[in-house]
Amino acid sequence: MAVVTVGNEDDVQEGQPFRVEVEGTPIAIFLAQGELYAIGDTCTHEEFSLADGEMVDDYTVECALHGARFDIRTGRALSLPATGTAGSYPVWVEDGVIKVEVEE
Repeated sequence: MAVVTVGNEDDVQEGQPFRVEVEGTPIAIFLAQGELYAIGDTCTHEEFSLADGEMVDDYTVECALHGARFDIRTGRALSLPATGTAGSYPVWVEDGVIKVEVEE
């Protein structure tokens, strides 16, 4: 596993997705109820950024392309047309910077 710094704590706002790329992998970071969450940034239905979507409740992002919904805590698809999972990543703030753990 590798720990990568992806931004500053101030880069992520409550309910506003923040997109980063870690070693070629797009990741969407969310701040919800004061906690950070990181999931794969690609909808499992079609290649479209989940960070371009909209938060529809505290822990659900809706893909802007076809309306599939994902749980930001797990990356799991909650509605069709998406299925499966976008994946999730450990994420935290350390000394004001956001760190994500990814496989090497």
